[in-house]
Amino acid sequence: MDKKRLIVITGAAGMIGSATVRHLNDLGYTNLLLVDSLDSTDKWKNLLHKQFNRLIGIQDLFPWLEGKAQDIQGIIHLGACSDTLEKNGEYLMENNYRYSVRLAEYALNHGIRFIYASSAATYGDGTRGFSDDHANLKELKPLNLYGFSKHLFDLWAEKQGVLDQLVGLKYFNVFGPNEEHKGRMASMVAKMYPLVQKEGSLSLFKSSDPANFPDGGQQRDFIYVKDAVKITCDFLPIKTGGIFNVGSGIPTTWNHLATQVFTASKLPPQIRYIPMPEDLVKQYQNFTCAEVNKLKSCFGLLDPKPVCQFSIEDAVSDYVVEHLAKDQRW
Repeated sequence: MDKKRLIVITGAAGMIGSATVRHLNDLGYTNLLLVDSLDSTDKWKNLLHKQFNRLIGIQDLFPWLEGKAQDIQGIIHLGACSDTLEKNGEYLMENNYRYSVRLAEYALNHGIRFIYASSAATYGDGTRGFSDDHANLKELKPLNLYGFSKHLFDLWAEKQGVLDQLVGLKYFNVFGPNEEHKGRMASMVAKMYPLVQKEGSLSLFKSSDPANFPDGGQQRDFIYVKDAVKITCDFLPIKTGGIFNVGSGIPTTWNHLATQVFTASKLPPQIRYIPMPEDLVKQYQNFTCAEVNKLKSCFGLLDPKPVCQFSIEDAVSDYVVEHLAKDQRW
């Protein structure tokens, strides 16, 4: 990678986007074009103390790109509406699908490395597994419009025969610093911490499938944002393409996650269970776990070496102690 050539990052003020900027800065990359819409939230604070060339709006990107292809070595496309409860299908299609197609075509036409955010939401309820094998792509059934919009782009890349020229990253449950602006879509760790501090207790959803999962025993694959962005940027200098899961490969129960928040806060666990909202029941994933063998193979990671540098215990501790407790972004 040439540190003098430009890297474009969309969604650059978001959690994963701004953490990507931080990671690249730490590696010595500062010639970065950041693309995002700084709306009424405080996500602009995620860009404080970051080094970059320029910040432009989402709709300004394509005019800016004209005649600049020779200066760009990579595009990391993270910009999207990530609200799993969003009901405006046309907005999601334009923002998550058509915009992505247009940007991918630009990168492909000019030989620019293109890495984009897909999502574990494309796997639906998980009954078809969580394999990132391309042969399974057409069998997936997302549970919501957000997952559908992400799935459509994966299918577009496959239909065009360009999956091996792009890198699609199916992020699982990413959490960590720089998510203060996300509101209801913020991670549960971010939501749990202030409740633990204020009330000394937490509420978790009762199980919607008690025969298979006890209350609080629903399992998710959580990955710390610092691990997620390292994996993302590790794809920049290599030529390997395709769809890859970005998760820890280790499922964690909500009970264990909550307990770690209490532990990091140096308080005894106090957990109660409440009914799950009706609008969530039909699209709730009781279990997710990334198959990461393909990712490990790509980077030569042999078992039992983990994909992530942070265990779930270390990740929650780092987030709580170094960021949430200090109101410190990364």
